[in-house]
Amino acid sequence: MFASAARRRLLQACAAGAVAIALGACGEGKPSFKGSDITGTKLGKDLALTDHNGTARTLKDFEGKVKVVFFGFTQCPDVCPTSLVELADVMKRLGPDADRVQVLLITVDPERDTPEVLKQYVTSFDPRFLALTGNAEQIRKAAASFKAYYAKVPRKDGDYTMDHTAAFYLIDGKGDARVLANNNIGAEALAHDIKALF
Repeated sequence: MFASAARRRLLQACAAGAVAIALGACGEGKPSFKGSDITGTKLGKDLALTDHNGTARTLKDFEGKVKVVFFGFTQCPDVCPTSLVELADVMKRLGPDADRVQVLLITVDPERDTPEVLKQYVTSFDPRFLALTGNAEQIRKAAASFKAYYAKVPRKDGDYTMDHTAAFYLIDGKGDARVLANNNIGAEALAHDIKALF
């Protein structure tokens, strides 16, 4: 009786070990991201805006490319230009693979960010970058699709600035949201996560 109980425990241990090995093998194909893995969230699926050249855009227009999406505005004093400098650095690090990436800035300030202003702004960092805009309702829908926050903040001088989510959304070539990266993650980590999606 004791021998059969010991044998049963040994078989259970072997079976548990085999399951653990099998599960480990299943996870080998899953990339390890520096940012947060948001696979399965379906963020951004409802994106429908116009680029700075006047072309209507959805994520399907960039099928096969990794999309780096972030929200900002041209009069942003620090976060947006810093993010664009970082993304330009990422494109340099990627070398020829940069052609497999599309950076998309979605303005949260369509009132002041005309297509002409947006074009001049984003292409000054990298000519391949695109800015997306639309009317207030279209911007609201796009932000909601990414669960991104933005709000107008009045200033004492009667002007205003914008508060907004400061993060990079990485979307794979099939159009699925995969990584949410903090805007201070660094160019090396961002390039790593983009490469993981090729």
